[in-house]
Amino acid sequence: MKTTFRRWAAGTAAAAAAAMLLGCAVIAWAGCQDDLRPADAAVILGNRVYPGERPSPALAARLDEGLAVWRAHRVKALIVSGGVEAGGRLGGEGDEAKVMRAYLEAHGVPDRAIIADPYGDNTELTGRNAAAILKAHGWTSVIAVSQFYHVPRTRLALRRAGVADVRGAHARYLTWGDFIALPREVIAWPVYWLGRPDWL
Repeated sequence: MKTTFRRWAAGTAAAAAAAMLLGCAVIAWAGCQDDLRPADAAVILGNRVYPGERPSPALAARLDEGLAVWRAHRVKALIVSGGVEAGGRLGGEGDEAKVMRAYLEAHGVPDRAIIADPYGDNTELTGRNAAAILKAHGWTSVIAVSQFYHVPRTRLALRRAGVADVRGAHARYLTWGDFIALPREVIAWPVYWLGRPDWL
């Protein structure tokens, strides 16, 4: 009886591991498939801000990808969406959207082409807020810009929020932490697909 249970447990664990590896591969592949056809806007998702209002390397890479899309004249505007980090306050050092706007302006993007969403505390909220911004401007298409592993879930969040045409572009920045984040995305994607991001 014990031997049978051990075999069943081992088989179940092996199947779960294989499913997780397959899921990671699918998420990674999908996130790296950039679709850079012209769109109305690009939404750049926030990330950690360092003291002194400096974007972290991951955030800078997202902004650089957004800049590349802008400079290629593929979008009319850049939406910067982020929250306020713990200990920060709106308009202060922890305001991701403020730091993102400043970075883009310093790299030549005019203020009129940047739309800030300081309430994008998570992927779901960014999706909802970006959808509202697009609707207010009469726009229907967007390019989601984030780390490769995050692009598929961001695209899903935008679609669920009502955006008709969603593409993706991944930041050219890679760390071991990205691969650690992949298993979470394998779980998070179906949770978002079910419409229950509050489970995370």
